[in-house]
Amino acid sequence: MSGAGGTTAVRLLIHSSGNIPVDTPRVPAREAAKHELSKPMYHENDPNLLQQGLDKLWGWIGDLLDTASGAALGGPVGLVVLVLVITGLVAALWWRLGTPSRTVRSSDALFDDSTRSAAEHRKAAEAHAAARRWNEAVQERMRAIVRSLEERALLDPCPGRTADEAAAEAGRPLPAHTTRLHAAAREFDDVTYGGRTTDQQAYLAVRALDLDLETAKPLLTTAAQGAAG
Repeated sequence: MSGAGGTTAVRLLIHSSGNIPVDTPRVPAREAAKHELSKPMYHENDPNLLQQGLDKLWGWIGDLLDTASGAALGGPVGLVVLVLVITGLVAALWWRLGTPSRTVRSSDALFDDSTRSAAEHRKAAEAHAAARRWNEAVQERMRAIVRSLEERALLDPCPGRTADEAAAEAGRPLPAHTTRLHAAAREFDDVTYGGRTTDQQAYLAVRALDLDLETAKPLLTTAAQGAAG
């Protein structure tokens, strides 16, 4: 067996033998595997970048806590390490999120920066109702209720007061209307913060409450009754 034909036959015998391993060079094999694994079919269920970042963050925090808990077995030194870790985490969150402030809840306030009268809020409510903008109509009518109670000195003016707080405070001098006041406050919260759409019936209920409160007689406290006597 000689020549080109003999060489070909020898190669066929080598590849067909199960006792002779076929070595693939390491670098081409690695590149082939990398290329294969880069196909989208292998990554359909991978977490997104945000999730990956969060996983790394929680992993880092977990490592810190594990280190601190292990060191805590050593007594005072471990306690100091734990305190430093917690302080570092709080400082990092403070730097990332900013200084906590009351403004987080200020968005729940019943009134904005305007100082409109009860009559002006009622006028705005009726204009919204005429245009069938029931969410805005309910909001303005609830504001009219609270502003009217402030004008009658049944509620102290309080910037930043929420609808629920106003309903709870108004229920003390007007106990017969407590349930309806809380219902109106819930309606206000639902359309203002809950993303809910209200209707004409809900607006008419809040409007009726406003009209009834206009003629409602407050329940005087003992101190007020003594002053009146």
